[in-house]
Amino acid sequence: MKTRKLSDFELEVLQQLWRLEQATTPEVHKQIAAKRDVKYSTVRTIVDRLEQKGAIERLPQAGRAVVFRPLLSRKDVSLPMTRRFVDRVFGGDSRPLLSHLLGNEPLNTEDLDYLESVIARRKKDLADDD
Repeated sequence: MKTRKLSDFELEVLQQLWRLEQATTPEVHKQIAAKRDVKYSTVRTIVDRLEQKGAIERLPQAGRAVVFRPLLSRKDVSLPMTRRFVDRVFGGDSRPLLSHLLGNEPLNTEDLDYLESVIARRKKDLADDD
């Protein structure tokens, strides 16, 4: 499935569905409304829009409640969004982004160990391709 661009609010609703795995619109509204003032009708509109875009689907109904689940994974959404961001902000070169994150974000030893393991895994993958 090819992803379309998502608005910030569409992404926020989708993040709640990823976290909950499946939910009704009132459940999603409750989660978002706990953080900021938003009307139920606005959340309902975004849920409808995400369904039209093929990002979420309705599950078979059990009673009156309509339950939705995400069809797109975080990776489905994050890869094209990250690529667009790198293209727009860093002219397509991801090295300045990585340098910025490593130099300016608060990282602890656990974070750095994780990054080192990601780099080691990537080096191994590149070596295996040769």
